[in-house]
Amino acid sequence: MSDLKPLKPLDDTRLGALREGFAANPVNRLAMNAVTLGGIDKVARNYDRARLLQRRFSVTVDNGKVTSQARSGRCWLFSSLNVARFVAKRNLGVKDFEFSQNYAMYYDKLERANYFMQDMAALHAAGEPEDSRLVQHLLHDVMGDGGQWTMAMNVYEKYGAVPKDLFPETASSQNTGQMNTNLRAVLRQGVARIYAGEDADAVVAQTVAAAHRVLTIHLGTPPTSFDWEWTDDDGHFHRDGEITPQEFWAKYVDAGLEDYVCLVDDPRAEHPKGRKIGIEHLGNVVGGTPTEYLNVPVEFMKDCARRILSDDGIPVWFGADCHPMMDRENGAWATDLFEYGSVYDFDFSMDKETRVRFADSAMNHAMAFVGVDVADDGRTTRRWRVENSWGEKIADKGYFTMSDDWFGEYVYEIAVPKSMLPKDYLAALDEPAIMLPAWDPMGALAR
Repeated sequence: MSDLKPLKPLDDTRLGALREGFAANPVNRLAMNAVTLGGIDKVARNYDRARLLQRRFSVTVDNGKVTSQARSGRCWLFSSLNVARFVAKRNLGVKDFEFSQNYAMYYDKLERANYFMQDMAALHAAGEPEDSRLVQHLLHDVMGDGGQWTMAMNVYEKYGAVPKDLFPETASSQNTGQMNTNLRAVLRQGVARIYAGEDADAVVAQTVAAAHRVLTIHLGTPPTSFDWEWTDDDGHFHRDGEITPQEFWAKYVDAGLEDYVCLVDDPRAEHPKGRKIGIEHLGNVVGGTPTEYLNVPVEFMKDCARRILSDDGIPVWFGADCHPMMDRENGAWATDLFEYGSVYDFDFSMDKETRVRFADSAMNHAMAFVGVDVADDGRTTRRWRVENSWGEKIADKGYFTMSDDWFGEYVYEIAVPKSMLPKDYLAALDEPAIMLPAWDPMGALAR
């Protein structure tokens, strides 16, 4: 590193030139006056684009009242359960129903503690140094709330699901910060003990037991069976008797979601379309389905989402970089919704591939498509209706509108039935995945 060019300090001469350059253009002062008073989004909001982004769609799936993940990063669980609850509501004959996201998070975190500890013990046994980039990355990233579609299906396949009123939210499920901090300390201490030379199997068992205690204290003891009875919207009472969460999932969520494939748009040229991508050390359930994606063009993803909404009439899970060009209050995304470049006098023109390469964009939030506006040709998509999990006090009672061009730039994943794939994509599922390192942007988790 001694050959690096010396760094230049920001001295008075350079500071003076910056100040003079700013003052030389009166538009800069107008921008400063407006932004300091109203904030950048109010100043840069493209009025014409915002008013023309309509909330009407040729295809709409009604999923009822939106859910709220509160102060947690469980969007991937909320959105996958929002797809599942649509199926369950149809089978139950009700309009209002919600699964327990607390139940799903409990078992995800317990399984993830076990996965992490066994993974770290294996790395130690293989001679991976404690200060390696991999070990430090895994230690830093442990026990967040985020996840992926496949990870959610791993939980539902093993543990099923329960109605929300049978395992409701707690203070910690709605605000996970302190619980996660304590869980991280438990797991990191376990790894430190392994690297200090203690018996790895004993440490793993003791650490998972400690994580179980922490989770149960914060989230409660989840039911292993329950009496299920309900009244449908026609006023008919039903009693199903005692049922396990696994039986409940199998009986009422019968849409084959476990067999879906997660499609991803990795725009980097070295990762060819039509190939599987996997992320090393990314998972939650030991023995579950690996977290892998089939890399496809984004236009194929759009077509699949359109067909599921139009033909099957159920919501579509997807993951996106939700922050760019988002009007959170009014519930809108469009690539030209804010004119930041005009305010800052700067050209924000990186394409999707460049943004991914240089850490400017990655999937960070999961939601569900519940509508699409299709042109008269029956194929061209124009805009999308999105069920979010941020509550009903924003947007259109919690539902957002996404322009089709924003989909192309910032949507990275969708989950679709395997049966939708053409023969060459089906064949690719049987081929080994291109494995990417744990810190690759395609391994980003939805929160």
